Amino acid sequence: MRACIRAVFITAIAAGTTAQAEVKSVNDVGFSIASNVRIDRDARSVYALIVKPARWWSSEHSYSGDAANLSMDPRAGGCFCERLSGANGKAGSVEHARLILAEPYKRVRLSGALGPLQADAVIGTLELTIMPSDRDVEVTMSYIAAGYMRMDSKQMAPAIDKVLTEQLMRLKRVAEQGG
Repeated sequence: MRACIRAVFITAIAAGTTAQAEVKSVNDVGFSIASNVRIDRDARSVYALIVKPARWWSSEHSYSGDAANLSMDPRAGGCFCERLSGANGKAGSVEHARLILAEPYKRVRLSGALGPLQADAVIGTLELTIMPSDRDVEVTMSYIAAGYMRMDSKQMAPAIDKVLTEQLMRLKRVAEQGG
């Protein structure tokens, strides 16, 4: 499964998007990326959706292959987790990240090495910030990762940027279309 997730991240480099995405910095030990998008909804409804990743996260970027298995406990110490099916009815689980800040209608910050970085000695911080305006909100998703990566961080940064930008665009679509 790890090889499959790594391949999905690598092939994501070619994917297009309409969000503003950027690899902010990259060096031998890590990277910083950010994407932002305007969503035609209020901060309350966008925050409520963010903390329900099963509704907007892509099944392609999950361990189980089904985003319905994702959950998030929106409190400090809460888990962004996924249920896994197991042999003989023994279910497993994976922690994608741990919530370290939950500010309703403003921001969610998580600590965790996402996707293929989870098997390496990496620390990552994912933050989704909601900035309201008169008519809509701007959501910024940033991710900073550093540590020992078996794959070159210069290759990982754009791939992870594309995958996370895809998730942000899915958040926008579900928020605006309700689907």
